[in-house]
Amino acid sequence: MRRRTMVTALAAAPLAGLLGGTPAHAAGGSATLPEVIDLPDGWNPEGIAVSGTHFYVGSIATGSIYRGSLLTGRGGVFIPGPADGHLIGLEIDRHHRIWACTGPNGGAIVYDAITGAQLAEYQFGGGFVNDAIVTEDAVYFTDSPSDQLFVVPLGPGGRLPDPSAAYAITLPGGLGETDAFNNGIETTPDGRQLLIVQMVAGRLFAFDPRRGTATQVDLGGASVLNGDGMIRRGRTLYICRNSDNIIAKFALGRGRAELIDEITDPRLQVPATIALFGPYVYAVNARFDVDPAPDVTYNVVRLPA
Repeated sequence: MRRRTMVTALAAAPLAGLLGGTPAHAAGGSATLPEVIDLPDGWNPEGIAVSGTHFYVGSIATGSIYRGSLLTGRGGVFIPGPADGHLIGLEIDRHHRIWACTGPNGGAIVYDAITGAQLAEYQFGGGFVNDAIVTEDAVYFTDSPSDQLFVVPLGPGGRLPDPSAAYAITLPGGLGETDAFNNGIETTPDGRQLLIVQMVAGRLFAFDPRRGTATQVDLGGASVLNGDGMIRRGRTLYICRNSDNIIAKFALGRGRAELIDEITDPRLQVPATIALFGPYVYAVNARFDVDPAPDVTYNVVRLPA
């Protein structure tokens, strides 16, 4: 997300009415998946993640997590946020754990995606911890205004480590330029490298965390300016270009990515992050172009992937 927008969001009034469990309402007939799923007014969303038939959306304003059904569109507040809480990117691992980036609070909170219980909290001292990706042996976090990538190493069977185990990697070259705004993060198809999109610089990098090397991905002239959340399925990478209201779809190759489609829709309203479910991509409309307030409406839209 945009850091300037976060400053505005943090100044918004507390959203006391959100914790009452407002159900979402979906557009579309009962025989099909909802095309539009409403979030509570004033939710101020950013990150989205999907597990099974449920979706989870965090709140920038309160640090709460909303859970809803992709089948019915109904849902409610699943995890109330902590005092002074803020959530940005969300990631769910195969152990049904939600990794929630705390943005300006500089760390991450881990929740049980089934019970909602808090399992762990990690403080990195980051300036704006934005997005996360889980691999076989670690969880990686972008810190947008810095040249750091934060790492939580996982133990055998994905065991959560002590908070003191977290560490930082200094990113090399252009990937470490602090004004480029490292944002979304994903893995390469072979799982050996990380893909990181730079929202302001409009670049995509492949980073090898074991070797500490970074290579700019050849986009063939395509744009990833305003690149925010990303998600990959096989060799297909989707990049959410927030203020452009575009979801860019790329075919990944060795050191390159070929643009194969730009998904657009009039219902996109500055989408920040995306998730996949079946043949669809779900985008959460962050509406960063609107000042956050308790009466501002937000939603998640379903589009063909």
